[in-house]
Amino acid sequence: MLNMKRFNALKGTFKTILYKLDRIPYLPKRIIFVLDLFIVCCTFGISYLICFDLTHATYIFAPFLIKLACTLLITALFFHFFRTYKSVVRYFGFRDVLNIGVALVGSTFVLLIVNTILNRHFKHFIFPNIGFIIHFIFTFTLLVFSKMTIRLLFDYATLNNSKPNKQTPVLMYGLSSSNIDMVRLINHVEFMKYHVIGFVSMDKKESDKQVFNKPVYYAKEIFHKTKIRNRFSAILINPKEIDREEKQWISDYAAKYRKDLLVTPPIENLNNERGRFTMLKKVKIEDLLQRIPIQIDMAKIAQQLCEKSVLITGAAGSIGSEIVRQVCQFNIKQLLICDVAESPLHEIAMEVQDKHPNIQYKALMADVRNYDLMKQVFESYHPDVIYHAAAYKHVPLMEEFPCEAILTNVMGSKNIADLAAEYNVEAFVMISTDKAVNPSNVMGASKRIAEMYVQSLSKKLKETFKSAAPRFITTRFGNVLGSNGSVIPRFEKQINEGGPVTITHPDIIRYFMTITEACRLVLDAGNFGKGGEVFVFDMGEPVRIKTMAEEMIRLSGYVPYRDINIVFTGLRPGEKLYEELLYDKETAQPTHNPKITIGTVREYDYEQVKADLEQLLHVAKTQVPAEVVKQMKKMVPEFISQNSKFKTFDTIIK
Repeated sequence: MLNMKRFNALKGTFKTILYKLDRIPYLPKRIIFVLDLFIVCCTFGISYLICFDLTHATYIFAPFLIKLACTLLITALFFHFFRTYKSVVRYFGFRDVLNIGVALVGSTFVLLIVNTILNRHFKHFIFPNIGFIIHFIFTFTLLVFSKMTIRLLFDYATLNNSKPNKQTPVLMYGLSSSNIDMVRLINHVEFMKYHVIGFVSMDKKESDKQVFNKPVYYAKEIFHKTKIRNRFSAILINPKEIDREEKQWISDYAAKYRKDLLVTPPIENLNNERGRFTMLKKVKIEDLLQRIPIQIDMAKIAQQLCEKSVLITGAAGSIGSEIVRQVCQFNIKQLLICDVAESPLHEIAMEVQDKHPNIQYKALMADVRNYDLMKQVFESYHPDVIYHAAAYKHVPLMEEFPCEAILTNVMGSKNIADLAAEYNVEAFVMISTDKAVNPSNVMGASKRIAEMYVQSLSKKLKETFKSAAPRFITTRFGNVLGSNGSVIPRFEKQINEGGPVTITHPDIIRYFMTITEACRLVLDAGNFGKGGEVFVFDMGEPVRIKTMAEEMIRLSGYVPYRDINIVFTGLRPGEKLYEELLYDKETAQPTHNPKITIGTVREYDYEQVKADLEQLLHVAKTQVPAEVVKQMKKMVPEFISQNSKFKTFDTIIK
């Protein structure tokens, strides 16, 4: 009886130690750095003694201190360069082992060179090179062993510590190494809202295994077996490691059984400091579009924008505001954010002020249609680089007000382009749209006319000034996810209100990309463009809007057509079923970035385009929509109206 009490007491003490161990705060990076160097110091001393014992040399303390100082200094530099001290010990893994190994190999190589030089010039400093080889072996072994032991202790402590009942039980979908690392991270955070209780696999053979003492369930059973289904409230998925069929299957069943879908952030982007990583976000439609992350040489963009004055028109809009955020990353001289919308302009200005207090910025309440006012902006601030995002973009509204579309999208672009030429800016980047290709509406046609003017102006300037001419660049891409007034925010609002979700046509498809990647591609194109090009972005596979709506309903926990209905309202004025990125006769040439191609678009004579444009602007100022559209169709013969009152003009013009 006494032995049992003693055993239970020891067991309780052990559990208490494990509990406290799991809650030890993360050591600061500086302390880890010092501890690593302390191990280096100890292993050097041992290696020194072993080496002198093997060679029967006379031990001298002064050379030992000098060699130790050299070893610590050089090893510290390599540890700092390879950031070995930045890894959290309780998550120590193979990458960290490799990092330590590379750092020690580099430092040992340098130490051998330094030691050879010292041995040659200072005879009493002689220390055999084999000593540094022994030191490398001891240091690598001890560093890896100590860190791995600490990690195993923390893993064991985590497995034996029960989580509070208030935490939401979730399953991790997939058994990849990154998913397993994510589970370890989630279950280590004390105040995490969620707790992973098991894994899900599509391979039935893996269902009898355990990972971290947690069961692996067969995917086809987690919903159909009530006993399993009642154990969890949500499923955690990694969008990079789930294919389209699995995504469709899991979202259908999650909606049917009212289970949340949560998405993991990239583990390499996580801040592992305690208390920072406490939330997982619900899956959004953009998480499941499976777009491949783009690779941009941000260093070259930073070099191009360094100490430059950057003007962004339409800076309060979806695209313009994201360009503002990304430009703020760089060491620019001055940021000019220009828009005519007062409240959104104030908001983006306050965001710049709060998040980037070192950026010198100026919020400009200015309309690109006002040439005299924009001339004052150029005269006062002399921008070096311009990102022209100001435009009207809503198709049905512009179909109703074509004169406004021309005055903003065409005259506004002409004003900024002319001033860019007059003040000899370095680069002018215009944001265009896939709706400019074979336009079926006023908005698309207005952007195509703006493209024509910018291209022809660029051609004329290059002929006149050769290499000294400003670079005029056009970027053309489709819809961006989550932009103001776009389909996704509208669907979200309709779903939150209980439906129905309205779609114009069951077969309508669109290209989509995220705002962030669209703007990064704009920056990249503006960086390497030589002038006169129309850059076309790779939009990936087109998405059927009906499928997107169904997916969003499922992700919200409802079943399409049962809980939330989908209603088809018919194509709106100027709308077509699909968009193109190039004309039939246009071809695309590759660039250094696989996501960007150069469209070999038709060239136009500047004088002719200018004359036609002046006539168009004259008509637009009279506010006679029919005459404006007629003039547009003359300038852009491929402009064929669809579902529009202007369709009758097509036969008249032709």
